[in-house]
Amino acid sequence: MNTGLKITAFAAALAATFGVAYGVGEGLDPVVADRAPAHDEQHEPSAPAAKEGGGGEAAPAGGLQISEGGYTLDLKTPRVTAGDRTDLRFTVRDDQGRAVTEYRREHDKELHLIVASRDLLTYRHLHPTRAADGTWSTPVDLPRAGGYRVFADFTPAQKGAENLTLGADLAASGSYRPRELPRASATARVDGYEVGLTGSLRPGRSSDLRLSVSRDGKPVTDLQPYLGAYGHLVALRSGDLAYLHVHPHGEPGDGTTEPGPEVSFTATAPSGGSYRLFLDFKHDGVVRTAAFTVHAGAAGTPSSGTPEHSDGHGH
Repeated sequence: MNTGLKITAFAAALAATFGVAYGVGEGLDPVVADRAPAHDEQHEPSAPAAKEGGGGEAAPAGGLQISEGGYTLDLKTPRVTAGDRTDLRFTVRDDQGRAVTEYRREHDKELHLIVASRDLLTYRHLHPTRAADGTWSTPVDLPRAGGYRVFADFTPAQKGAENLTLGADLAASGSYRPRELPRASATARVDGYEVGLTGSLRPGRSSDLRLSVSRDGKPVTDLQPYLGAYGHLVALRSGDLAYLHVHPHGEPGDGTTEPGPEVSFTATAPSGGSYRLFLDFKHDGVVRTAAFTVHAGAAGTPSSGTPEHSDGHGH
């Protein structure tokens, strides 16, 4: 993930749109979920998001394809059991079918793995380990049964290779009960922290998003660097889970970026509609995730409403 803070095609899968709602937080490498574990974290938010029209596709959405640019995501664990801790394994293969073993490090990692439920109420930002043969693995515990999407965000080390986000479906067996997406709100709460969102997502146009972190009514001015930044934002479009790449403005140690309370980003929604935003931030040694439901379209700034609450899991 870069620091330029821009929702790219890869970002399509995370489609950064705003209309904030529901704060997430437990177990970051964020985890938004029913009281999920801590980082390589898992978090889970909930509530409904509205649909809005506006704008056509600005750029191809990321994470919607299992193969792109000559690379394929080979998910070796397509099924898990809800509530059970399982070792999730996968490999990235090139156009010759060979496992990729060299990657360019971005935000301190060779590869970032996102797991999100189809209803966008469960979210996990994980950092798997790679074996010498190119097989990646990481433990995962999904709290609810249903359909999930796995996103692998990486850049091959090959010269000229671009950042890619490949996606594959994952099923969690068990008793399934559908739930609505949390409603839009400009405030999210997690583990005693409150995160406010200012700005709006615009289809096909870049816009600035500012998230401000406070605790007990006081601004947090000592956020800690996490994966090379004071905050990481992931956006997913409701409906198809298009993945949006969003990067923060500035970075720790650049002489101008302050460690809070505000973390800003530039994002471009690939289309109008509802999006789920997941902000990961680190404070007091724990990574937490705040989740928002937002709408991209003519509406603009997210309306105020009941703050979203989420399980805050430390990473």
